[in-house]
Amino acid sequence: MSPFPELALAAVMSISTLADPGTPQDATYTVEDLVLPVEDIIAEVESMDGAQSESRTGEEVTVALTSDVLFAVDRWVLTAKARQRLGQVAAKIKAESAGGVVKIQGHTDDQGADAYNQALSLKRARAVQEALGRLDAGAVTFEAAGFGETKPKLPNLVDGRPSDHNRAKNRRVEIIFNVKE
Repeated sequence: MSPFPELALAAVMSISTLADPGTPQDATYTVEDLVLPVEDIIAEVESMDGAQSESRTGEEVTVALTSDVLFAVDRWVLTAKARQRLGQVAAKIKAESAGGVVKIQGHTDDQGADAYNQALSLKRARAVQEALGRLDAGAVTFEAAGFGETKPKLPNLVDGRPSDHNRAKNRRVEIIFNVKE
């Protein structure tokens, strides 16, 4: 059943009345529910500088930090700016996390060899894991994994051409945790 049967009926009546002006106003119609597949809708909030985004699916929160704010190009040593951002993330985890495992996932764009990107993404995830482990993030366990270029957030190529914007969004570290109920 439609959550708004009156709206659906009104829409059908309006359309049919437009199609046939001779239709009486008090005519009745059979309205059948339209069932269409709906993919998951995930709202994402992005910081003004584009360096951090946050999304929530059910009880799972994903905080994504672009690698450009965390690391120098082709490096896995955190910048001073990164430590400040990670301090904010640690405070968020402490305040909102249900505890348990916090996943830290490193990602790269499609530039460079697959094996290199895989190793770089893991090193970056481990660097974030180590930094968060030194901060007070509450009673959680951190697990790091690297995915290289295998899970892009956006397509690296658009209309067959490289997209610098999309590649920048794909170079990221995601911190994933469950929130308290």
